[in-house]
Amino acid sequence: MWTTQHTAETDLPRDAVWAALRELHEGRRNVPGADRFELDGPFAVGSVVNVTPAGQDTFASTIVELDEGLRYADRTEFGDVVLLFAHHLEETAAGTRATHTLTTGPGADSTGPVLGPQIAEDFPEAMEALFAAARELHDRVA
Repeated sequence: MWTTQHTAETDLPRDAVWAALRELHEGRRNVPGADRFELDGPFAVGSVVNVTPAGQDTFASTIVELDEGLRYADRTEFGDVVLLFAHHLEETAAGTRATHTLTTGPGADSTGPVLGPQIAEDFPEAMEALFAAARELHDRVA
């Protein structure tokens, strides 16, 4: 098993960041150069999200955890390699702290340390894109 995470903070309220995260994972919002998502079913545990990373083939991921406004996680399986992507949002005195975590399952003991950093290298840019989308949503309703 292998784990990495990226944490960043914004002055935006948690509900704005959550709304942007949800729109992205439902496929209602796309960010240039980032993964594209297409939700098959409701935004709920058990639904499948088809993910297309920039320049790569589409793969299916299943929503395995959803705590509205706080936590979202999906699980992707490639044979015996399991990838768990999780997003956790916390309110802070100044706004929101967001953490994006990638954990590889037991089938990735040998590939996790190689594959994980390759997958997670864009986490900082993805987080900035999430915050930009949240800022747009927040400014639109403010």
